[in-house]
Amino acid sequence: MKAKSSDIEIFLAVANSGSFSEAARVLGVEVAKCSRAVKRLERSLGENLFTRTTRKIELTSEGRIYIEHARPAVEKLEYAEQKLIEGKTKPYGKLRVDAATPFLIHQVAPHVKGFRELYPDIQLELTASEGFIDLIERKVDLAIRIGSLEDSSLNATPLGYSKLHMVASPSYLKRNGIPRDKIALNSHTKIGFMHSERLNVWPVDGGQFFKPDIAVTSGELMRQLSLEGNGIACLSNFMVADDIREGRLVRVLTNEQQLNNPRERVNAVYYRNTSLSSRIKAFLDYFNTKFRL
Repeated sequence: MKAKSSDIEIFLAVANSGSFSEAARVLGVEVAKCSRAVKRLERSLGENLFTRTTRKIELTSEGRIYIEHARPAVEKLEYAEQKLIEGKTKPYGKLRVDAATPFLIHQVAPHVKGFRELYPDIQLELTASEGFIDLIERKVDLAIRIGSLEDSSLNATPLGYSKLHMVASPSYLKRNGIPRDKIALNSHTKIGFMHSERLNVWPVDGGQFFKPDIAVTSGELMRQLSLEGNGIACLSNFMVADDIREGRLVRVLTNEQQLNNPRERVNAVYYRNTSLSSRIKAFLDYFNTKFRL
């Protein structure tokens, strides 16, 4: 019995997420469907791909070997589908784009209507991920990433730079004073990211880690807390440019700020061996003129 490509895709999702329930959530299907798909795949191969305990699942040695060959196979299938769609007169088909929530809210969402009017045959899907993801397992065609890229298997189209700003509300600064140097930050309430030392390195003195007094998982939540006067945060220009211009947030320590911080890079990424489909090209050509980084 030959393995179904849909079963292979579910297997990859389970392997990536480390659980059947999380894979089901990502794929938008029932947990039972994921379990049945993996069992069918194991029967067709005559091998156990996972070891299962009450707490977790792990790839077997056979599973690790199989996944090395399954990934490129799925990529080739997606490539073939893209080439067929590219043959149409206008871009057509599903385009799933992933980015951090603040980028989707401030840079993408305001221009979706115009994009849909220009490309009505593209079925646009927007997914929000605060961290890096595996594009294949999440079935993502294009991801927009802020900061340095470490995955060498990805193609990257630079979109520009979004300057980092250390900001606080006027009400917070009135109550607590304006920090004059980085040492003064120690006596202030700092709003930062949970579980990410890299994202809590602020652009002062070549980059310095600050442990957050208030830790969150989303940059947009960090912005809202800053606007409400809860403390000082380090946020990208694409999120707070309007707030700064309209006086809702105030920049601090501008004289000590590090230039050309790697966290300021903005890239659109897709897999290296995937052709730049007409859908991706249409998205980049349109939104590149709209982004205000």
